[in-house]
Amino acid sequence: MLDVLSLVIALIWIAGTCVRIYRQARFYQIEEYMSLRYLRWLFAKRDRWLPTSPTAAALIGSVFAFLSEAPESIFPAIIGIVAALIAVIPPGEGEIKKKFRATDRAKRMLGAAFVVMALVMLLIFAGLVSAISNVEFRGIALTLAGLLVFLCAPLFLIAGNLLMTPVEAFFRRQFINRAQRVLERVNPTVIGITGSYGKTTTKVFLAHILNGRYHAYPTPKSYNTLMGVCIAINNDIANDQRVEYFIAEMGAYVPGEIQRIAELTHPTISVVIEVGPQHLERFGSLENVAIAKYEIIKALPPDGVGVFNWDNPYVRQMVERGYPATRLTVSKTVDPANPPPNPPRFVASEINETLDNLIFRVTDLETGASEVFVTSVIGEHNVTNILLATAVAVHEGMSLKEIAGRVRGLQPAESRLTRQTTAQGITIINDAYSANPVGVIGSLKVLAMHQTGKRLLITPGMVELGSLMEQENRKLGEIAAQHATDVILVGAQQTEPIKAGLLSAGFPADRLRVVETLAEAVNWYQSNLKAGDTVLFLNDLPDTYSA
Repeated sequence: MLDVLSLVIALIWIAGTCVRIYRQARFYQIEEYMSLRYLRWLFAKRDRWLPTSPTAAALIGSVFAFLSEAPESIFPAIIGIVAALIAVIPPGEGEIKKKFRATDRAKRMLGAAFVVMALVMLLIFAGLVSAISNVEFRGIALTLAGLLVFLCAPLFLIAGNLLMTPVEAFFRRQFINRAQRVLERVNPTVIGITGSYGKTTTKVFLAHILNGRYHAYPTPKSYNTLMGVCIAINNDIANDQRVEYFIAEMGAYVPGEIQRIAELTHPTISVVIEVGPQHLERFGSLENVAIAKYEIIKALPPDGVGVFNWDNPYVRQMVERGYPATRLTVSKTVDPANPPPNPPRFVASEINETLDNLIFRVTDLETGASEVFVTSVIGEHNVTNILLATAVAVHEGMSLKEIAGRVRGLQPAESRLTRQTTAQGITIINDAYSANPVGVIGSLKVLAMHQTGKRLLITPGMVELGSLMEQENRKLGEIAAQHATDVILVGAQQTEPIKAGLLSAGFPADRLRVVETLAEAVNWYQSNLKAGDTVLFLNDLPDTYSA
């Protein structure tokens, strides 16, 4: 009877640990299966690796079993069962922004993690049952062992991922080989785009412009990893033999990632937008960021084309390295009437932004051609993105006049400074995809253009800026104080520098609120804003940053 009860205790802890492993897999997936990043997140807060309720239930149950006056009865085992049941009851998950995706890789990882955990649990329990004859101590030992295995759920998750590494490597290689064969068969001109920010927007703009004459296909959404690019190739290009231009967004968290994407796609045109502090904590320095972004230029053949944002000093240094022979540069800061020595080729001037459109003149300093561009896309930083797309399109045979016509129909990329008005008459500016030190200025300027009512900023701030994170977020607060009438900060800990910047700039404290979830911020604006008011959603952090 006691052995059966011991097995019940084991099975309860196994079931509870499986649930904990499954829930942890969502955060592991958000951290892109990078174990060190996941562990850093896990150990950042005590309740993530040592949750209070399960620990308390197991310890209290053990104490009750120890104090039991019927040590030779089944009472200690019953206490162990009750303690295990209470301990493994999963708590509410709170606000979930990004659900767990049950991909084939995730399923294989979870399967391996469950098997390893169950084997470890059963071996431990079998050993305790055979080694401890005193049922009182056995109940205590079983309960504490179950708690230990339960707390080790994140480690079993990592172990499952490691065990599946050879399997994933095999499937990965097969998937890459398939993508290579598709590209060889379709043989499109490949345009690579990279930058600390602006990649997706520039890609969307360029595809729209080129599709005025050609058949261009951009990687969907923000697919910019090697596997993401392969998915685009295998799912879409494989079924569309008409593709003449494949525009591949190429991102990087560590050096070498862009190189691997380029080795697959072999771009003949490469665009570098910005080198900035986005993901700086992963790279360590802006110099390392620049090295990683330059991989897209090094991958070009000698007769390839490099397209550069001349206004960024790190990108300008890439131009000065002299490779490839054909290098096109763009600027929105150079005066076309008084250009510097070795000026950029495509220059934007007479920039004027309203709530309805963005108007500027584009001049080709090499040919003297000039056209006024008008677009409903807002945000002055988008001038650079349009210029880069223009440079590529001109090189591929389109005229400035033709491009200007296409620019009139541009639409912003998803969740990147898009606007809509609710049925209640409240204007929503959605710039929630991500935030960077360049883009936030343009977004706040757009917010400031709305003068009919309150101007509410809702933001969790910027992250992954390394040593610059506090400085840049404080600056965000100082700038926001000039443009917003009300501010809601999401997440007290990471938004502390923004709060300090706001208050130091004289922002009224009674107009500032700090909440822990985006849902709280949404509830506040829905209850307090009225027709004519405006709200800007600036960035939306993943669940790994939630309180």
